[in-house]
Amino acid sequence: MSNKKHIIITGVSRGIGFELVKLFADAGHKVLALSRNDKPVSQLEYPNVTSFSFDLNTDEDVNRVKSFVENEWKHVDVLINNAGRLLNKPFSETSRTEFEAVYKVNVFGLAELTRIIIPYMNKESHVVSVSSMGGVQGSVKFAGLSAYSSSKGAVITLTELLAEEYKETGPSFNVLALGAVQTEMLEEAFPGYKAPLSALEMATYIYEFSLSGHKYYNGKLLQVSNSTP
Repeated sequence: MSNKKHIIITGVSRGIGFELVKLFADAGHKVLALSRNDKPVSQLEYPNVTSFSFDLNTDEDVNRVKSFVENEWKHVDVLINNAGRLLNKPFSETSRTEFEAVYKVNVFGLAELTRIIIPYMNKESHVVSVSSMGGVQGSVKFAGLSAYSSSKGAVITLTELLAEEYKETGPSFNVLALGAVQTEMLEEAFPGYKAPLSALEMATYIYEFSLSGHKYYNGKLLQVSNSTP
């Protein structure tokens, strides 16, 4: 039996997601790479990578993913929920629409894609969601990230709930709360800040964890941060 896996990754146009696509593709796995901007991945020209423009908030796009899996793969080994929407704005100036927009991607879109893909996963499959240290209860918090960090906290709790609900049948669910990684999104949140880890370094960790972490963890939050606090 082939050890090559079927991998779905969201948020692949840049940063960690983009590096993840290359890592999985170079290792020979089949990848479905999903992002609103599909140009960066489509230009890679890997024969084992499928990409198309994808909006987590659109039922039509989510159903397109379902159809692809149904017709092409039948089975999914790993789902990496990496897509995220950032808002850095004082709470007093954040409108209901802006707050909802963050949750629509980071929580509702993530939940719906996961719900659609679970029927194609089994006991050995693994759902890995990317959260943030800002979403961890008791962690250091930063002003301006009320919508973003609270949405990432919701992802952590959702992961624990899904692991419980699917513990008999699988898949496994784990969530990684990332510390500072040098990505475009970090630069948008904290202009000029230099992170200790590159996008490729973090992607390498997530790549390895997604393929083997479910053997050791289920329903767990792992804090992937080398800073104290």
